[in-house]
Amino acid sequence: MTAGRARRARRQAVALLAALLCTLGVIAAAPAQAVGYRYWSFWERDGDSWTYATQGPGTARPDDGDVQGFRFSVSDDSKDSAAPRGAADFDDICADRPAKDGRKRVALVIDFGRPGDAPKGEKPPAARTACAQVGEDATSAEALASVAKPLRYDSNALLCAISGYPKSGCGDQVSGDGTSKKDSPARADGDAGDDGGPSVGLIAGIAIVVVLGGAALWQARRRRG
Repeated sequence: MTAGRARRARRQAVALLAALLCTLGVIAAAPAQAVGYRYWSFWERDGDSWTYATQGPGTARPDDGDVQGFRFSVSDDSKDSAAPRGAADFDDICADRPAKDGRKRVALVIDFGRPGDAPKGEKPPAARTACAQVGEDATSAEALASVAKPLRYDSNALLCAISGYPKSGCGDQVSGDGTSKKDSPARADGDAGDDGGPSVGLIAGIAIVVVLGGAALWQARRRRG
């Protein structure tokens, strides 16, 4: 091989390597597929609208006449959480429960969410309301427990289930198509699962091409020498 042909071969190999490495960098830096979390959110009624509660139900202590809500849904965070649906008027919800001394009444709206937000194999119950009549110092969690057992919490006191729904899971991360990662077929066979980034096979394939490109560069240098 002449020196000119060797130089051209080397330049081509270098260009190939640069292009492949650039492609690999772009893929590795690509943002992961958007995900959310499937969980029960906690709300407080403020006039005619819902506001996301600033405390958890285990520490919030509602007053007599308050309206609070719980909604099961998939969302990224509190900024885009879905509020409870349906009527939320205290007088309507607690119409059949007269006031008692030493007790307080809290109207609760429990929205089990849409079918699309349900974990795999489960169907959300119909939304409902309830009037909890509890001690004056009771928390929202105690009010909820008085009308919607069984409740389920995780080790960090995160509310996982109301009236037994959902049957399992707690704040599970959900893939962009609404599938819980733990329910993903990829995880069932021990694979790490698809988090929206490049697959192992894709990266391996690119790595092989890069190696082949490096071999071509080495061969060009060897022939020139």
